Amino acid sequence: MEGFITEPKEIERRSFEIIEEGLSGMSFPEDTRDIVKRVIHTTADFDYAESLVFSEGAVERAIKALKEKAAIVTDTMMAYSGINKKALSVLNCSIHCFMGDSDVAGEAEERKITRAWVSMERAAALDKKLIFAIGNAPTALINIRKMVEEGRLEPELVIAVPVGFVNVREAKELIIKSDIPHIASRGNKGGSSVAAAIMNAILYKAVK
Repeated sequence: MEGFITEPKEIERRSFEIIEEGLSGMSFPEDTRDIVKRVIHTTADFDYAESLVFSEGAVERAIKALKEKAAIVTDTMMAYSGINKKALSVLNCSIHCFMGDSDVAGEAEERKITRAWVSMERAAALDKKLIFAIGNAPTALINIRKMVEEGRLEPELVIAVPVGFVNVREAKELIIKSDIPHIASRGNKGGSSVAAAIMNAILYKAVK
């Protein structure tokens, strides 16, 4: 089995070296490059170098919010599980996912809307600065935009990276074309692992 790299740190070092080689000739603002690299490391997909969209000052604003004990809200337990809890603990930040709550499921069924829609309403009731990491549910983005327009919500950041085909592109564009601070992936690609990767990249910056 000679020739294989088996030491974890060396695997990661070599992975990021390959990513840097793949990004050769591409220019990114200093505060976004690490995030792009982290997403590519998670997905092995260099398309994200072109499809990720950052609103002006989004990363800086998110870091400031994290240092002020912001709450992170996810739309899946997969994203929830993938976000670094040690970094959250250092910053005294909380993390929430309301998708599995029985009352959320019951209300969603009664109102004939998605659990993600109801979950975002639960999040809006939290008395904290909020960062949303959305990797699965476009209806979460739709309701975030709706509540912002109604003056019921003022997110510090929306990570808008749902994956799929129905409502996905359109919901992302609702966020991209708004004044909401955001990091989004144009197109159909995304997912909970991407949302977690972006959130972790920002957390690592915040704890430096």
